[in-house]
Amino acid sequence: MHDLAALLPHGAARRDRLTLATSSSSVSRWLARGDVLLLHPGVLALADRVGEWPVRARAAVLWARGPLSHLSALAVHGLAPVTSGPLHVTVPAGRWPRGVDGVIVHCTTRPLEPVAVAGLPALGAPRSLVDAWGWAASPRRNPRAEREMVVVRQAVIEAVRTRAVDLEDLRRASARQRKHGGRTALDELLDLVAGGCQSELEVFGVLHVLRAPGIPPFIQQHRVAIPGGRTVVLDAAWPGPRVAVELDGAAFHGSREQRERDLRRDTALAGLGWVVLRFSYRRLTTDPEGCRREIEAVLRRRLTDR
Repeated sequence: MHDLAALLPHGAARRDRLTLATSSSSVSRWLARGDVLLLHPGVLALADRVGEWPVRARAAVLWARGPLSHLSALAVHGLAPVTSGPLHVTVPAGRWPRGVDGVIVHCTTRPLEPVAVAGLPALGAPRSLVDAWGWAASPRRNPRAEREMVVVRQAVIEAVRTRAVDLEDLRRASARQRKHGGRTALDELLDLVAGGCQSELEVFGVLHVLRAPGIPPFIQQHRVAIPGGRTVVLDAAWPGPRVAVELDGAAFHGSREQRERDLRRDTALAGLGWVVLRFSYRRLTTDPEGCRREIEAVLRRRLTDR
């Protein structure tokens, strides 16, 4: 008597391998009873685990005989959320498996060089970020392009912010694919991230508020030592007149505890002569001109009073 869970510890396997380990009659019996399902041609999965993303990812890899790539690779690298959307795999040019539901197969002439992540083969993180960006920048081929670009942009920013991916490695990965979709936009985002932007809100703030005539050059992620031996990091700062701008995204500043910490921090900075201007996501994105005027006015006054 075979233990199916032990035979398929990862939930999926190629049918020929399972047949070799048992027998063709056993596999046929399990299929007939619904214990296993033919998820893709030649690939079986445990019926009670087909809803698990890692099982579906493994089945896609086994069927295509190629590693996870694009958003699927980013998911196993922990750089993008797992979604119910199609899985992405990449195979060498000249070997293009016939399409199956729920799997998008990409072909490449470049060496694959997969790495093992959580027991699954996947392309490296820098390359996967570039691949996912190019696919999300191709609305004619990708009906999910607009939604996916939001995810990929966030993945790029977070990967660099957390140092999961080196920014220069990402630049090199983009340069290796000189004709990938949206390359100019990716280069622009990488320049903003290199300059200190750590969120989409900061990107918006720099492009639509802080980089404007009348506002002098500023420093992003400026560090200031405050009483108590702590150091605070300011989103944008003018150290001379001691003016700072803080951009409050809902995800990071929406809780009562976080607001209390912000108030204590602003009080400590005020004791050192700093003026802190805070703008919420809603205010910044709906009234960038008003925010800009307020910053200009405070800077003008502080520079005049020096």
